[in-house]
Amino acid sequence: MTKTATFHDLDGASVYITGGGSGIGASLTDGFLEQGANVAFVGRSDATEFCDEMEAKHGRRPHFMQCDITDVDRLHDTINEAADLHGPITALVNNAANDKRHSTEDVDSDFWDWMMAINLKAYFFACQAVLPQMQKAGHGSIINFSSISYMMGNAGYPLYTTANSGINGMTRSLAREFGPDNIRVNALAPGWVLTQKQKDMWVTEDGLAAHLDRQCLKKPLDPQDMIDGVLFLASKTSKAMTGQALVIDGGVVVTG
Repeated sequence: MTKTATFHDLDGASVYITGGGSGIGASLTDGFLEQGANVAFVGRSDATEFCDEMEAKHGRRPHFMQCDITDVDRLHDTINEAADLHGPITALVNNAANDKRHSTEDVDSDFWDWMMAINLKAYFFACQAVLPQMQKAGHGSIINFSSISYMMGNAGYPLYTTANSGINGMTRSLAREFGPDNIRVNALAPGWVLTQKQKDMWVTEDGLAAHLDRQCLKKPLDPQDMIDGVLFLASKTSKAMTGQALVIDGGVVVTG
């Protein structure tokens, strides 16, 4: 990642990220460490090698906890563990998600429950767990990753777009409810970010060209674009911003 701005209030901040060891989440961990934050993150796969890399780069090791975010009890335990280590969490990034492709006809009750557990339920219960810590600290910022996919009405993963829309509604309600506690809750809706996973699984020359044709800005998005947006939302630079969906997509969905 490239450090494009310094957010002084993030130095020493207690940050918790879901899915912070791979893809966009790994870039976010890197970005917060670069700002001097204390980062704890969860993921399903072992992240020892990534933590070694971050420690060598920043001289400070992120705290990794293995967790399936659909296990709410374990999720809450990791949030408490992070607070015990770094102090009350003042920035939560709900990043982990699963955009598994599926057709409406093939969805059964078990698959519905699994997709909602990953893409919506875990977000709510992570928010629920950090709110008392943010109230104790006197401030906090929650950033819920959504997606422009539901805004576009994309086909091919209807449960994912359903959950994304739900994240937006949840974000607005929590922002209203906990604003008096100086806790801000915003969503971030990325466009097509070319992580290694995207390149390996879905990027084709024709597909990328067609997508760039829809963007106002004609450059592919990369994780750095998400880092900058998340750091902005986590910092007091955005202290008057809550209940919003920040769209970073190169201008595919033009809102307002």
